[in-house]
Amino acid sequence: MEEKTYLKWYNKIGYGSGDIAGNVVYAFLTSFVMVYLTDTIGLASGIVGTLIAASKLFDGFTDIFFGSLIDKTHTKLGKARPWMIYGYIGCALTLVAVFAIPTSWGRTAQYAWFFIAYTLLNGVFYTANNIAYSALTSLVTKNSKERVQMGSYRFIFAFSTSLIIQSITVAFVDVCGGGAAAWRVVAIIYALIGLVVNTISGLSVKELPEEELNSGIENDEEKKYGLVQAFKLLVKNKYYMMICGTYILQQLYSAMIGAGIYYCTWVLKNKNLFGVFAWAVNIPLIIALIFTPTLVGKWKGMYKLNKRGYILATIARALVIVAGYMGSVPLMMLFTAVAALGQGPWQGDMNAVIAECSEYTYLTQGKRVDGTMYSCTSLGIKIGGGIGTAIVGWLLEISGYVGTNATQPASAITMLQVMYLWLPFVFEILITILLSKMNVEAANEKLRREKGIE
Repeated sequence: MEEKTYLKWYNKIGYGSGDIAGNVVYAFLTSFVMVYLTDTIGLASGIVGTLIAASKLFDGFTDIFFGSLIDKTHTKLGKARPWMIYGYIGCALTLVAVFAIPTSWGRTAQYAWFFIAYTLLNGVFYTANNIAYSALTSLVTKNSKERVQMGSYRFIFAFSTSLIIQSITVAFVDVCGGGAAAWRVVAIIYALIGLVVNTISGLSVKELPEEELNSGIENDEEKKYGLVQAFKLLVKNKYYMMICGTYILQQLYSAMIGAGIYYCTWVLKNKNLFGVFAWAVNIPLIIALIFTPTLVGKWKGMYKLNKRGYILATIARALVIVAGYMGSVPLMMLFTAVAALGQGPWQGDMNAVIAECSEYTYLTQGKRVDGTMYSCTSLGIKIGGGIGTAIVGWLLEISGYVGTNATQPASAITMLQVMYLWLPFVFEILITILLSKMNVEAANEKLRREKGIE
């Protein structure tokens, strides 16, 4: 039976463009906040890493909280869109604040400024915005193909934005005069771009009525659950836990790749290669995303495609290690590109998998928790990305790295090789293991057959 369609092409593109706004924050923050703090402001990488880790303790409580609030929101804009649109105003302000640490202040005050701004950005505003944005995948269509297409469009914009941010930011800062003032100007420009695009994206789709989402069956009981019960519902869903684990590992991987700015500067002796590697990562990802909806249809689902893609990515990252120790930049770029090609399908259909995960909770527990379910996206970004950035700071500190020095000790060079070559390979192995167990589509099909649901 042909699934009902809900979206026009411009709805899908409009929705996908929202990740321009998301990655104006995320790509800029993960790729450059540490080098800004250590090499421009002069803060100690170990202390910065500890502050980021401490911030995550607060962040961990806000994901399910905001997800639960979204599920209980009822406005003319819907459940998720108000949080997406208005939450980004705070994102823009706090992003600027992170890159606007007063240089005239003492060290303690600078650390405090960073901690407060970073925590508000990640723990409050980005959380509300990102969970709401991700939840729209479940709230604007029930068509599984459209959900995959939404994810593909979304991440095409995401990786295109990451590519641009990673490619131009170093030169952009130099053009703006270099130093702390230049970083602040760049942050303001990025924040304004994100604010405009996020608003357009939020207004480009319309959420479905709850009666339609629930197949015309209104269940008053499913609305009556609190934060604790929402948490219990998520923990009972093994696929939610797998997705959280995968998302966290992905962000840890991204944090290590983001540390490539250090690797290119001190190991390859050319900081501009960081932007070139960004092309090797993001262009193959975009190509993979374009073909993901077709491949999902050809392989009759997402499970096989995701698993096989990451097997390819893991093998390719092992070859990046070999090329790195050979000192061959062209081979490193080639195998980096192959790894990214293998990662692409999961990036494109991940939101559709989460929607299936939400459906699993509905089929097993009888409660619709779409907003809360998408807390795994924000949780993964914040824990994985935040802790990943913290780990970068700690490892740099342990290795004896000092950003303001003209040279670095051999221990720091060795650590940069571990961070950029070995750790991404380890994370790829772990993600592949999780994806090999994440066949939620088959689980849902079995449950529907047992319940006699078409």
